[in-house]
Amino acid sequence: MKITETNLRQGYVKVVPENQDDLWHLYNVIYAGDEVYAYTSRAIKSDTEASRPKSGERVSAFMGVKVENVAWDKFLGKLRVHGIIIHAPDIIPSGAHHTISVSLNHPITIVKNSWEKHSLDRLKRASETEKPLLIVAIDDEGYAIAETRQYGVEVKVEERVKLPGKHEAEKRQGATNEYYKRALNSLKQLWTQSHNSIVIVGVGFVKNEFVNYLRDNAADAAKSIADIKSVNNGGVAGIYEALRSGVLLKAAHAMRVLEETEVMEEAMKRLGKGENTITYGVEDVEKAVQVGAIEKLILADTLLREAEDNQRLRLEKIMREVEHRAGTVTVVSTEHEAGSKLLALGGVAALLRFPLYTG
Repeated sequence: MKITETNLRQGYVKVVPENQDDLWHLYNVIYAGDEVYAYTSRAIKSDTEASRPKSGERVSAFMGVKVENVAWDKFLGKLRVHGIIIHAPDIIPSGAHHTISVSLNHPITIVKNSWEKHSLDRLKRASETEKPLLIVAIDDEGYAIAETRQYGVEVKVEERVKLPGKHEAEKRQGATNEYYKRALNSLKQLWTQSHNSIVIVGVGFVKNEFVNYLRDNAADAAKSIADIKSVNNGGVAGIYEALRSGVLLKAAHAMRVLEETEVMEEAMKRLGKGENTITYGVEDVEKAVQVGAIEKLILADTLLREAEDNQRLRLEKIMREVEHRAGTVTVVSTEHEAGSKLLALGGVAALLRFPLYTG
């Protein structure tokens, strides 16, 4: 994301989204009631005799809408901002509804009555280069390859296998080699597109054998291996285990998904032990912030994005008060496991500096 201009006095920020992650960030920054300006296209009816009845031509113009809703499709990589036209050329009527399709490498301007710190922080973070990782989780029952995104992990390939038993050594070796070959082909197809760093996790000797196979058969890709770690599972379960356990921190210490997973693991650990240094739910969190007890506030992105105006103002007041009292705020994506756990707690939780209740 490029931030090309910021003018908080006039309430606007101009940005240029450069990748799919940037669209995700904009989805979490643009709220109903904001104004969004961009070059867009719209079909207008033509009154000329040369045109066919009911036909229209599509014109490109710089337009602005008062946002009513925002839709993001992570599978198609589309971000659409729908609202009422408040700025357009004379040939386009103001007050009509229009949808701006936000495009990569095309600037947009976002105008808010007030820019909250968490929204500005999100844009700033998105402007800092953060290359995704390719994670391979493999054992003798299957493998999965995922790519880390700023909104979570995206599983690209998954395959389950049933290798011959250990008593059929010759058959097992041949089948294993074929299995490693398929896994390597899948990995190379993904790696060739981006040359991103690779982390390989899995169970004992299978993981190590695959690493050796990779080095013997794809030396170029092998140079991108950033880390090799042991986990108890292969496949998708192994990928999420690697995220939860923190074994990816060496390779991607600053990645947002890992930070979000780490803070939620701490929250779940405290809950599991019945500690009094955690609270959750808006009302209890609100009580904790009033006495300066919150060290880390954790919010689900959907809680902010889908809240009615009054509820969002309430949440943002809590966030400002936490930061004013030297606490930190983490907005967790609900597109990965940590966010799902947070939603189960009502979408908001807080790690406390000191216990509020004894019991």
